[in-house]
Amino acid sequence: MSVLDHYPDYEVVIGVEVHVQLTTNTKIFCSCSNEVIKEPNTNICQICAGHPGILPVLNKKVVDYAIAAGLATNCTINQLSYFARKHYFYPDLPKGYQITQSDEPICKNGYITIQTEDGHAKKIRITRIHMEEDAGKNIHSEHSNESFVDLNRAGTPLLETVSEPDISSAYEAREYLKTLRSIVQYLDICTGNMEDGAFRADTNISVRKKGDPKLGTKCELKNINSFKFIGDSIEYEIERQIELLESGQKVRQETRLWDTKNKKTIVMRSKEEAADYRYFADPDLPLIELTPEYIASIKATLPELPHETIERLCTQYGLSNYEANILVGDRELTRYFETAYSHHPSKQIINWILRDVLGFLKEANIALASFSVTPEKLARIIQLMESGKINNHAAKQVFETVIQTNGDPEKIVKEQGLEQVGSVDELEKIVLEILAANPQVVADYRSGKDRLMGFFVGQAMKQTAGKGNPQILQELFKKHLHN
Repeated sequence: MSVLDHYPDYEVVIGVEVHVQLTTNTKIFCSCSNEVIKEPNTNICQICAGHPGILPVLNKKVVDYAIAAGLATNCTINQLSYFARKHYFYPDLPKGYQITQSDEPICKNGYITIQTEDGHAKKIRITRIHMEEDAGKNIHSEHSNESFVDLNRAGTPLLETVSEPDISSAYEAREYLKTLRSIVQYLDICTGNMEDGAFRADTNISVRKKGDPKLGTKCELKNINSFKFIGDSIEYEIERQIELLESGQKVRQETRLWDTKNKKTIVMRSKEEAADYRYFADPDLPLIELTPEYIASIKATLPELPHETIERLCTQYGLSNYEANILVGDRELTRYFETAYSHHPSKQIINWILRDVLGFLKEANIALASFSVTPEKLARIIQLMESGKINNHAAKQVFETVIQTNGDPEKIVKEQGLEQVGSVDELEKIVLEILAANPQVVADYRSGKDRLMGFFVGQAMKQTAGKGNPQILQELFKKHLHN
């Protein structure tokens, strides 16, 4: 339920700017490693530290990644673009300007398609995608009134993706960001890790009365590092702005931050006037001229994209659209599913992943890469269960033991004596003993109390220490109770 449900006369207009940190080996304009290094100011050179007289050299791989991102988001690729200098003065910007793209970005006029809350497809237009360098990082001391500058991040290659204000709810904003994140992950150009700042979103929000052609005053929400917080902050900001207007006040144009502890947005800085960045073409970098052949060569290398993967998963494995969408939200999870399925083709694979695998990962707060139940081991656990060697209860026990010990499923079954008692003769003997010991319950069942079947099967499972095959037991009880 959205906060807008309480204010039917209002609508929200949202545009999103996303900074995508590229996974190239080196930085955008120098040969410094693009690896994240914790020791401050160790991964820098004269170029990314902004020494006078330095000459940047463009990393060709950044251009390739930008073209791939543009093609994957249905953009027009500009055959002629250039870099510009964007001037502002901040401690972590050593040159006093940022090298970016202004009037002629490398990609423009694209779109991605999302699913709205009611299940309809909606196109969110992309104004532009441009290349730029990242700034450094300010580190504020917790013990003194001091700030320090770490330039390790300076010169890290970024793609900035700017949407049109086509987003109409917090739900759509989350879906747009999730879809865009999946695309750059599938292209293998960005980790998509929001906590590390590899995928950073700034959200511009304004509200207005329905039918009003004029956009309201926008506020920017900055540096929010999770989809949940983005959704929560948008909902809060919508209500804050509506309440201001309803009380006769004005919304001030400003940049705001999300206070996760108090669950509200707070002012970061006022933006009453647009900043004058004094853009001009960078004289140290040549024009970027792309031939149609070169663009086509990048297009030929594009991998299967998320929407294509969803369609294939549904067709090839019989998954529902819901199941496929969950898998595609994490490329590693898709690989996990397909690997497990290749070892044991079963509908149970997706059920176990959505219920048990994701449930444990969320509870333990660990990444799939660190999970001890590999796709091969999950497939073997399910195969043991479906072949009748263990029952569902024992399969859960094996799953938990593998998590704890990283052991082998078959060995765990033998060591813990979890093999299912599957002999019909052996189980039938137990069934007859239980029926003889409970004549009143038998009479009640035969009088129409069908639910008592659970009692009989439960007693048999106790006698077999949980190793009986419940399906066989139920059939045997029916056989003798209906005689």
